[in-house]
Amino acid sequence: MNHNVYIYILVMAGVTYLIRMLPLALSKKEITSPFIKSFLYYVPYACLAAMTFPAILSATASTVSAAVGFAVALIAAYKEKSLLTVALMACTAVFIVERIMEII
Repeated sequence: MNHNVYIYILVMAGVTYLIRMLPLALSKKEITSPFIKSFLYYVPYACLAAMTFPAILSATASTVSAAVGFAVALIAAYKEKSLLTVALMACTAVFIVERIMEII
C-alpha cells in the first residue's frame, strides 16, 4: 500500500478547521442563554482534565506515588499556591513516595 502522508495532513487540517469554523459561521447572533454560556465556558477545563488525569496516573513508576502526587498538587492548588510551587511539591511528593516504596 502506498499512502501519501500529505493527504492525511490535509484531511486532518480540513476537519480541524471545519470544527472550529462552523459554529462561528452558523451562529450569527450572540449567545444569551446562561446555561449555554456556562457550558461553553467550562468545556475547555473539562477536556483538559479528561486528557490530563489518565496521564497523571501512568506517569510514575507506581499508581500509589502518582495518586499521592496528585493529592499533594490538589491541596497546594486549593491553597492558591503558584503553578511552580504546586508542580515542585507534587514532584517532591512522588519522589519521596517512590524512594519509600523502594525500601519496602
